[in-house]
Amino acid sequence: MKKAEESLQLAVADHIVTNYPNVLFRTDAGGIKLPIGLAKKLKDMNGGRRGWPDMFIAEPRVKSFPNVYHGLFIELKKEGTRIFKKDGTLVSDAHIREQYDMLNDLRARGYAAEFACGFDEAKKLIDDYMRGEYAHAD
Repeated sequence: MKKAEESLQLAVADHIVTNYPNVLFRTDAGGIKLPIGLAKKLKDMNGGRRGWPDMFIAEPRVKSFPNVYHGLFIELKKEGTRIFKKDGTLVSDAHIREQYDMLNDLRARGYAAEFACGFDEAKKLIDDYMRGEYAHAD
C-alpha cells in the first residue's frame, strides 16, 4: 500500500512539473519507510499534529468572492480508497477522520483542501484549481 501512495505522489508531481513548470509545490515523505527516530523528529517538527496533507501547491487562486484560496492542499489516497460511506457520512477509519479534520481546518483558513483518490482525481483537482474552476462542494 505504501508503494502505491509513493507512486501516486511521484505521478502527481510529474503532472505538475510537466503542465505547470513554474508552480511551486511540495510533498511530504508519505509512503517512504523512515527509521523510527527520524519519523519521530519529523512528527515533532510538524508540532506533533497528525493528518497533514501529502501535497501543497503554493499558488493562490481567485474564482470569485468568497472563493479566494491561498493555495491547494491535497491528501492523496490510492485508487479505490473510500472516504465516505454510501449514505454520505465519513468512514470510521481514525486516520482518515484526522485527515478530514485537518482539511476542514485548512479550508477555514482560506486554503483549498481536498482528498484525491487516485491519479485521475488528483489531476482533475489540480487542473480545475489551476484554471480557477475549483470550489469546494459542501
